[in-house]
Amino acid sequence: MAGPDLPGRGTAANPPNRYEPLHVELEPDPDSDTPPAPTVFYRDTSRTILAENDSPDIGFRFSLNPYRGCEHGCVYCMHSDTTILHADMAWRPIGGVRVGDVLFGFDEFPEPGRTRKFRPAVVEAVWWSRRPTLRLVTERTEVVTTAEHRWLQARNFRWSETRELAAGRQLRYVPVVAEDFDDDYRVGYLAGMTLGDGTFRDQPGWRSACLGFPVAYWRVALADQEPLLRLVEILARFGVEAGIRPFRTRPPAQRTMEAVEVRSLARLAIIHALLNTERDSRSYRRGFLAGFFDAEGYSGGCLRLSQVDVSVLERVQRYAAGLGFRFVLEPRPGQASTLRLTGRLVDRIRFFSTCRPAIFRKMGALYGCEMNVEPETVLAVEPGPVVDVVDIQTSTGTFFAAGLATHNCYARPTHEYLGFSAGLDFERRIMVKEDAPALLRQALAAPRWEPQVVALSGNTDCYQPVERRLGITRRCLEVFAEFRNPVSAITKSALVARDADLFAELARHGAAHVLFSVTTLDPDLARRMEPRAARPERRLEAMAALARAGAPVGVLIGPVIPGLNDAEIPRILEAAARAGAQSASWVLLRLPKPVDELFERWLEERYPERRARVLARIRDTRGGRLSDSTFGRRQRGQGEYANQIEALFAAAAKKHGLDRPLPPLSIEAFRRPARAGEQLTLL
Repeated sequence: MAGPDLPGRGTAANPPNRYEPLHVELEPDPDSDTPPAPTVFYRDTSRTILAENDSPDIGFRFSLNPYRGCEHGCVYCMHSDTTILHADMAWRPIGGVRVGDVLFGFDEFPEPGRTRKFRPAVVEAVWWSRRPTLRLVTERTEVVTTAEHRWLQARNFRWSETRELAAGRQLRYVPVVAEDFDDDYRVGYLAGMTLGDGTFRDQPGWRSACLGFPVAYWRVALADQEPLLRLVEILARFGVEAGIRPFRTRPPAQRTMEAVEVRSLARLAIIHALLNTERDSRSYRRGFLAGFFDAEGYSGGCLRLSQVDVSVLERVQRYAAGLGFRFVLEPRPGQASTLRLTGRLVDRIRFFSTCRPAIFRKMGALYGCEMNVEPETVLAVEPGPVVDVVDIQTSTGTFFAAGLATHNCYARPTHEYLGFSAGLDFERRIMVKEDAPALLRQALAAPRWEPQVVALSGNTDCYQPVERRLGITRRCLEVFAEFRNPVSAITKSALVARDADLFAELARHGAAHVLFSVTTLDPDLARRMEPRAARPERRLEAMAALARAGAPVGVLIGPVIPGLNDAEIPRILEAAARAGAQSASWVLLRLPKPVDELFERWLEERYPERRARVLARIRDTRGGRLSDSTFGRRQRGQGEYANQIEALFAAAAKKHGLDRPLPPLSIEAFRRPARAGEQLTLL
């Protein structure tokens, strides 16, 4: 069956399903006037609606799951030449972005009472399509984009679509600096790194230590590998072969170090010539500052460069001034003096984009800083051509395009599990159990049905966005209310508050519970773990609405991920109690095959600094493994750390009055209403 087509589509592309061995792609007809395909809802052909479960760890036997897919067609697309800011502070065309790339992003929405902060944004999906565009022109940049693309306004911090913008509006902006590496840059980087943290012992005429000369060598030793890899590439460019090797340090050195070293006299002669040739170019100065920063730089509350030799710092200061940066010299007699970059945080971003240092760790200090960027005035929004545009999804929902703070698409790839594509299929091919209410009525009316609890959302959340329009879940609840059959719903969606009346009606007969899954109160972590679910504060608002209506509500903290969200347990329980929750429970993270590999990759991409700790603590709770499927242990784990989590939960639950179960669901009021034309019984 076909539904009315929504205006526009998020993508016209329909890439092949990764799990299908055969894919047929028809050649498109550019002259075709065929209208866009309408949304199609596919009936689930199963003859039953209730899925049966026999696991002793689950508190229900039957569950109901209405549909899969999402008709929302986000069309957050831009021209492929639009530059976007990557995590290494390089501006590259969005047309070249790949899944797994890390961009420089920020919070989609700020925490209550706080401001947005910068965050790493992992590219999770990329789609191409051909669409009509608009040309957005500002004082310092311009971008070809779609009418529906969203931008962050500077004055009220609201998301606005391109078609809603007009001259005079101000958007959030960071300066775009797109400069490539050339040989001048490479020589400058080599010189800056050597002068900052290298050792070069070589003079013309030196031949061999055996002849009484000192040992000749060039060496740079660092704990960070990125600049060493760059040095190897630079040296190879000029015919000097070198490699990275372990570097022994004397105790009590705490960090493992590696070094790039050259001892060949012929190769040292090449390095000598490169280091003693100061080039009068912007690229050389950029490279020199990058190398010196990687060697002697600090980026935390501010950006500093340190060196004992003040004359070297004065050279650095001169180069920086030529690139538009102001460094203040802070002399410290007898110690290493420093240069401090003045200005705002945006100047530090511009420094990184201009100079392009190699150490990610130092640039990563920007993450968590308040998003203090510049306002940019819109000059015009003009009609643009029909062109190929790129649509991406990131873990934060945000990134910077052409300097402007912008929004991206949401997840689609899960639709591939149904045999469809993650592209256009995701929007227009929706799996729907349209007759779920009728099937449910038939199941409950059957003489063999023994009244018992049915779980809503036993597998997938029945309050997906499409439920707003189709209302299948609500009609199923009407059937439950008609039969007064007990139902327990679990959801991450705020849409459940729409059905507060039906849950309240069931609750009057002791036949309804609603559990809200709340894994974190951190908006950033919530978006990364549950990118399409309601924000934590909206779930709490929905919880309060149901509680006011008289429906018993509880909170489920699941999954608890040791080392990631376990410390939030007291805060979550406190917030849930304020919202009217009467009970609480928790479930430990399980990582059966192949989920363990996916989770490890997820940690590596989004929380690389926590990866080792989180995995170690999971193993602490799983007998040295990442998963334990043993009934009785798989939900809570075992060992000292699991016991600590359980004790923390128990103490917090008791403090906030959530240490008791919800009122038991009752089947006493169950009834089978008479069907049309059916004679009523006397008793």
